[in-house]
Amino acid sequence: MATGTIQASEALRLEDLITPTDHGIASRVLAKNGGGSVTLFAFADGEGLSEHTAPFDALVLVLEGSLMLTIGGQAVAAAAGVIVRMPAGVPHAVEASSAARMLLVMLREPKAV
Repeated sequence: MATGTIQASEALRLEDLITPTDHGIASRVLAKNGGGSVTLFAFADGEGLSEHTAPFDALVLVLEGSLMLTIGGQAVAAAAGVIVRMPAGVPHAVEASSAARMLLVMLREPKAV
């Protein structure tokens, strides 16, 4: 499968769109426009994203494995099948409690015209 965003009008299995690494994080942007983006992540056990903030809300959908999210200093355990909203401007971090895949949906608000 080619890198980059996915083709329109195709039914694709999420597990086929990214190849996990043994020690690290893999990511692939599936779609992106002015309203936001959808990115697929695969984390090796113990890997994660350090604390950071974003200027817009994001949704984490855990597809498999388990993640420990820290949102505004609060720990949130998230297993497969769980969705969590991370609010704009609040520091957050992600750590894989076990090898995991997640879909990250960034919700950018349109700019006023």
